Amino acid sequence: MDAYSYIANAHGDYIDQLYKTYQQDPESVDFGWRKFFEGFDFSQQFTDGDSQTAQPAGSGVLNASASTTEAEAVRAVDTVAADKETQVRNLIHAFRSRGHLRARTNPVRERKDRKARLDIADFGLSEADLDTSFKNGELLGLGTSAKLRDIVAALEKIYTRTIGFEYMYIRDPQILDWFRDKVEKDSLSFNPGIEYKKRILRKLNEAVVFENFLHTKFLGQKRFSLEGGETTIPALDAIINKAADLGVREVMIGMAHRGRLNVLANIMGKTYEQIFSEFEGTAVPDLTMGDGDVKYHMGYSSEVDTEAGHKVNLKLAPNPSHLEAVNPVVEGFVRAKIEHQYSDDYHQILPILIHGDAALAGQGIGYELTQMSLLEGYKTGGTIHFVINNQVGFTTDFEDARSSIYSTDLAKIIDAPVLHVNGDDPEAVVFAVRLATEYRQQFHADIFIDMVCYRRHGHNESDEPKFTQPTLYNIISKHQNPREVYNTMLVQRGDVDAELANQMDREFREMLQARLDMVKQKPLPYNYQALENEWRNLRRAKTEDFEQSPETGINEEAIAKVGRALTTLPEGFRPLKQIEKLMEERRKMFFETRILNWAAAELLAYGSLLQEQHIVRVSGQDCQRGTFSHRHAVLHDAETSAPYNSLNHIGEGQEKLRIFNSLLSEYAVLGFEFGYAMANPTALVVWEAQFGDFANGAQTMIDQFIVSSESKWQRMNGVVMLLPHGYEGQGPEHSNARPERFLQLAAENNIVVANITTPANFFHALRRQLTWSFRKPLVVMSPKSMLRHPLCVSPVEEFTGGNFREVLGDVYADAKKVKRVLLCSGKVYFDLLEEQQKSQHKDVAIVRLEQLHPFPQKQLNVELAKYPKAKVYWVQEEPENMGYWNYMLRFMRRELEDVIARKPSASPATGYNKVHVKEQKDIVARAFGIASAEVDAENIKGTVEVAKKQD
Repeated sequence: MDAYSYIANAHGDYIDQLYKTYQQDPESVDFGWRKFFEGFDFSQQFTDGDSQTAQPAGSGVLNASASTTEAEAVRAVDTVAADKETQVRNLIHAFRSRGHLRARTNPVRERKDRKARLDIADFGLSEADLDTSFKNGELLGLGTSAKLRDIVAALEKIYTRTIGFEYMYIRDPQILDWFRDKVEKDSLSFNPGIEYKKRILRKLNEAVVFENFLHTKFLGQKRFSLEGGETTIPALDAIINKAADLGVREVMIGMAHRGRLNVLANIMGKTYEQIFSEFEGTAVPDLTMGDGDVKYHMGYSSEVDTEAGHKVNLKLAPNPSHLEAVNPVVEGFVRAKIEHQYSDDYHQILPILIHGDAALAGQGIGYELTQMSLLEGYKTGGTIHFVINNQVGFTTDFEDARSSIYSTDLAKIIDAPVLHVNGDDPEAVVFAVRLATEYRQQFHADIFIDMVCYRRHGHNESDEPKFTQPTLYNIISKHQNPREVYNTMLVQRGDVDAELANQMDREFREMLQARLDMVKQKPLPYNYQALENEWRNLRRAKTEDFEQSPETGINEEAIAKVGRALTTLPEGFRPLKQIEKLMEERRKMFFETRILNWAAAELLAYGSLLQEQHIVRVSGQDCQRGTFSHRHAVLHDAETSAPYNSLNHIGEGQEKLRIFNSLLSEYAVLGFEFGYAMANPTALVVWEAQFGDFANGAQTMIDQFIVSSESKWQRMNGVVMLLPHGYEGQGPEHSNARPERFLQLAAENNIVVANITTPANFFHALRRQLTWSFRKPLVVMSPKSMLRHPLCVSPVEEFTGGNFREVLGDVYADAKKVKRVLLCSGKVYFDLLEEQQKSQHKDVAIVRLEQLHPFPQKQLNVELAKYPKAKVYWVQEEPENMGYWNYMLRFMRRELEDVIARKPSASPATGYNKVHVKEQKDIVARAFGIASAEVDAENIKGTVEVAKKQD
């Protein structure tokens, strides 16, 4: 039924309606359904496939009785052969579809019975048919008169040995045919030469030597060994060599801690001496930039020569213990290199993600990443996913770790083939990864290798696995390692004679002893790439760097060019009426009033950087238009929906604006943008949350990468996060980007946290990201209602000169009369400003902190010095236990009189608009020292006026 499941799964009424439509007009239905119905009509007209006699009207399948009592007699004997021919075809299809369920992929125990149903009896065939010849043997290349026993033998040899091929769900016929040919022809003929077999054995030797070395030298220390999965090393070696033959010049690897040190030593070329000194603690860490991280989290870069003489740049991404979190970072890094270094050629760089089975099945980011893989804004030309399948996650059996049969089942959502392979058969593993590499280079799509192996020790070397898997670990304790298994196999097959095996074994022992004796290794030479040199030209930030921002203004000509691009549509473009109005507003802003709003200032910042040939990349949910319909970076033709990106038409020699609406994900998308910014320090990389409240869906990425990578891994990053924030009565899920969380994480000048109130200041903040001679993540509590606030505008003169201003002082109050200073940040300023000017509070000054971290102490002191006798209050619209108050106490515990805020609350905001309005008025009143009775009277007056209008 597999071949017809699309019919069985379809809705009967729908098919009936479609058929009626087809009868009226065959051209009105899809080509596939049209052919289906043509075949159906044919079956209605002819009772026998060999007869050309049409049935009388009113007969046929749909008009026949369903009763078995009226069934015709069994067909004559001469049709039996045709039926069996069909059953043989079904048998072949079944092996292709379900043979992987019987493949001998588990090296240490029998596989569970997954009800594969591949016996000949399941297809109405018997042993009596084994010597019968069948035409369908030609499907396997056996000719048109192959015996059934030969067909079965071929199927078992192809599909039930140590590789299980899972691919029949692929819907593209070209890809399906290509892959099936590889499986049914190349897998049978694969027999690497003696030198390659020796290379496999040598890489296994290296892997085992390394683990033995660490186990002997550092008994009981955590190293998250690869023992049981050592075939990973020849597998990665095979991928790199094959990829280089197919045009790859750079490989980026992301993996967790299991086997990481082994990969560093035997794939990346990190010397034992370097690793040894990290274990011993004799390495001198560079702590000028942070606190460091454990040895099995650090990244590494190297340049290796392949067997064919190609040079390949290898990178291993630094990663935290949060499993799978590094994956989108790797993809973003690769995308940046594709666009900047490899001229959009996917062929030249390859991402490899190494997963654990439990993590791949359990961590939701795997699904997010898989859905990203083919999207225009995030695709990287295909990823090779290599699963080190230990069959256990920490202490959890695989039966408790997933509902699916395989940990790789998410591959099916993008039609990615999966090769399940026995880790004790290194040649099968090498075939699988070489095929995967070919597939990736041919189709630029993801592919998965599920290497089933085991974990020799517990989760770490001091853990006892027999507490939870006693039976399994009794087997594992007696099981030879993959090197010993392969060595024995080569000798038994006669591929390697006993003397050569003994010689390689002696080399293995000598290598181990040399490592134990700490014989010096020569580190691999390394040539820095262009983007790496860009990073090397940057420096560490110093505290004084934040005492005044650099000049970031642009000239009038640059502004005019961006203005023209933003107000010009291509010939024949038909905009919506609202867009026509927008274009007119833009024209007036740039060329008449010369006063820009928030959106214009943001687009001007991007356009100015594009003119300077910087890549500008923006992504997030709905970011092309903007959640609040303000940005309109991409316009759409009202009749064709064709997109038009205005900023890509500024002038010759400019870079292109890369702005992408993202999938509905925060975690993976923010990780991708972090990775992009990690690769390219010359690009402005922006991620915008739909609402800032939703950024907590990416909290792992924020905690483990954005705020800490400089401290842990000495890796700077200039990614920008735009988090719409502000209390406007939209309820607890659309008001608060949780600034307190970022401020709690802020220390050692690790990130910039800002809540900006003028378009010009936002413009300068964005440009400052690439003007600084270092890189810092920028987190902006971006506006919502302020996007259209009549006072939230800036004159063009503030863009042609100046810089980012960390503190904005009061321009209304009389400094000599001021008794009270209201210190605030963000939107609440405009609420305070309205009351100040409406009631003419010349004795109250409002000072804005535009940047909260690094804390602008020097700049703030200059402003506060104007009011030496005034009391200073911190005002915020967030609840007292949220927002900025606790952070402000770190820097101004003695200077601040008190806080004016909403009451401490478990929820960020009320869900009732009237309550919100009352709370907002109360904050403003208390800020200016207005008695609560006056506020109540004002509220009553307002209610009466509303009631009168309703009457």
